[in-house]
Amino acid sequence: MSKLLILGAGGLGRMVGEVAAAQGCWDTISFLDDAVHTCDVVGRCVDYLSLKGEYSQAIAAFGDNRLRLSWTEKLLEAGYNVPCVIHPTAIVSPSVTMGAGCLILHGAIINTNANLGKACLVNSGALVDHDNRLEDGVHINLHATIKAWCHLEQCSRTEAGEIVYSTRRSILGVEDRNLEDALFAFKLGEVASYVKPFGSGHINDTYAVYLGEGAGTLSYVIQRINTEVFKKPQEVMENIFGVTEYLRARILARGGDADRETLNYIKTKTGAPYFEDADGGPWRCYNYIPDSVCIESVRTPKDFYNSGKSFGGFLRELENYPADTLHETIEKFHDTRKRLHDFETALERDVRNRARTCKKETNFVQTHAGDCSVLMDLLEQGHLPLRVTHNDTKLNNILFDKDTGQGLCVIDLDTIMPGLALNDYGDSIRFGASTAREDEPDLDKVHFDLELFEAYTKGYLEAAGSALTETEKEYLPWGAKMMTLECGIRFLTDYLQGDTYFKVTHPKHNLERARTQFKLVSEMEAHWDEMGAIVRKYSKTEGK
Repeated sequence: MSKLLILGAGGLGRMVGEVAAAQGCWDTISFLDDAVHTCDVVGRCVDYLSLKGEYSQAIAAFGDNRLRLSWTEKLLEAGYNVPCVIHPTAIVSPSVTMGAGCLILHGAIINTNANLGKACLVNSGALVDHDNRLEDGVHINLHATIKAWCHLEQCSRTEAGEIVYSTRRSILGVEDRNLEDALFAFKLGEVASYVKPFGSGHINDTYAVYLGEGAGTLSYVIQRINTEVFKKPQEVMENIFGVTEYLRARILARGGDADRETLNYIKTKTGAPYFEDADGGPWRCYNYIPDSVCIESVRTPKDFYNSGKSFGGFLRELENYPADTLHETIEKFHDTRKRLHDFETALERDVRNRARTCKKETNFVQTHAGDCSVLMDLLEQGHLPLRVTHNDTKLNNILFDKDTGQGLCVIDLDTIMPGLALNDYGDSIRFGASTAREDEPDLDKVHFDLELFEAYTKGYLEAAGSALTETEKEYLPWGAKMMTLECGIRFLTDYLQGDTYFKVTHPKHNLERARTQFKLVSEMEAHWDEMGAIVRKYSKTEGK
């Protein structure tokens, strides 16, 4: 026969007796009390030691929090089994943890991952929401509500009907209120151990978010979007969510690892794609992919080959995505005709009197003016399809597996827009198939590396496969040439306008950048037939 001994036969004790009876786990329920002398009171509280042989289970039911906790600890020390008493009408999540001697009364609700210490009392109709932590001896009064992520100190109590909201914990490394607000908006404020600046980007403010004890584990990345560059963050994030969720579904369908092969962005606790802080700054958050590395520059042809496979695979996965549904977040970003027009306007105005210092470069642009419309004309004539394009296909916008060196996923998705596959391909070649840095002043060091061009083209075409049309393959060399020419035109335009867009460290910085691009264009033209032969070799169309 199972017997329960309840210490305290006052109002709460009698309620707990009724709850225990409704719970149906004991055949006999008796009380100890120093002031009440009814037939079911079998002694004074001090008699708990002498009754240990008759009653193996006992519980303290005093309204005073400290007294209830003190007696619970005495019962445990005496070797009693101190159960939790829970009314059948209470709703308690299976993920809830409770210490010994908790009392959960009629109609109480305790939600997911709540943690209750010893001797807690959750009174009738009270709600303890998810991820709350109640220390020992806490009393949640009648119909009180404890909102998520609260922490209630030992032996604290609420008033009847009170609503308790979470008080924010301090997070190591977080001194900016907007960053703190963003962390809590993405439900990371409650679990982050520390935060620190992350990465080498110069456009967005980026932070690494660590979870766990001690050093923690890098788990998330949170960014403030630069609205000077991306003036419509809503459209940027709609593009990103549309593409990444599509990629995730594709990866899962083929049995891939969707947590590593694409970025996974997180919505706020209100379901929004980004959070806007008190100053109007937009923040977004995505998962960090462990055991991955970024490569800042090409070290070997294999690096560039793997880069080509990543961007070619990106194109293939998004082959059937409706590109025309994407927002053009930077208008006419790769419309080389517009870039030429902007250059001509800057040359005519010559606001800084610099045209006289760049006559050779100006002549180079003017002699190539006819090339600037080639790809856009093909698009408008329907010979080239509109694609989902990344528009910033540098090597360091790919995460590589740190062990195998294989490309994992494409990152930095702010500039995803409708565009031409040739632009993405060409921008990679412009950046990666050069033997010198973009602003190298010594042009003798600047060359177009045909070996690197072949490595990237091989990887790109292997991964893209049939996603590319025959016309797209034929015009891949044009993509390389046009992106390089366009970038040079942009540098030269900014030089003429007084360096208002690209950051510079000295007066001729943009002019030096333009010169490297035009040198690459010239060498591409010198190797034009070889470039075409390489493309045909790997696209299996040689001779057509």
